Amino acid sequence: MMNKIRIGQTVPLLPVSDWVQGNPIDLTQQNGRVVLIEVFQLNCPGCFLYGLPQAIEMHRKYSDKGLTVIGISTAFEDFDKNTLDNLKLLVNQQQVIGHSYRVLAEHDLLDDGKLSYRVPFPLAMDRLIERRANFSDEEITEFINSRIPDFEQQSDLQREQIRQNVAFYLEGLKYRAETFELFDLQGTPSSILIDKEGRLAECLFGHDPELEFRIQKLLEA
Repeated sequence: MMNKIRIGQTVPLLPVSDWVQGNPIDLTQQNGRVVLIEVFQLNCPGCFLYGLPQAIEMHRKYSDKGLTVIGISTAFEDFDKNTLDNLKLLVNQQQVIGHSYRVLAEHDLLDDGKLSYRVPFPLAMDRLIERRANFSDEEITEFINSRIPDFEQQSDLQREQIRQNVAFYLEGLKYRAETFELFDLQGTPSSILIDKEGRLAECLFGHDPELEFRIQKLLEA
């Protein structure tokens, strides 16, 4: 697994494969601005219900006050749906797919079958790398430690079952997404905040009602 970027470290160039909307963003050229990276999956209803609308609102309110917003479409599952082609359909035709389409339709949030709002900031596709067949014990342990903090408090039998389940899960993943791994994200939607000096400030999983407050504090710093 690749090295992770930690809070307070300078964020490198984003490992994305394609910029589908807007000009490519070079984070090294954003010094003096706060950066919000909204990471989403196309087959993720919560991303379209909460993550992207919140990022759009932050862009609307703060882009002229020192905030740069970027959207990164990633894939840590459903690799047949979370694709570059489907991202292009979203950008060019407002088309949503899969579970996202079904949930938005159920909530009457589509306009003639299309997404009812446009994403106004640059969008890119995470770089996906095909995984090798087997994972080492160290990689399985790293995955467990990052997601199951009470692992060592489990019984020997429970720990062994967890390891087997994690190994089975990892071996079923066809690709690894480099931006997703770089920031050690837990799922989507996720919001990544970078301060004016280009250092990682926070990684937030899910809808965070305090996101605007966090952005304001970074802009004021």
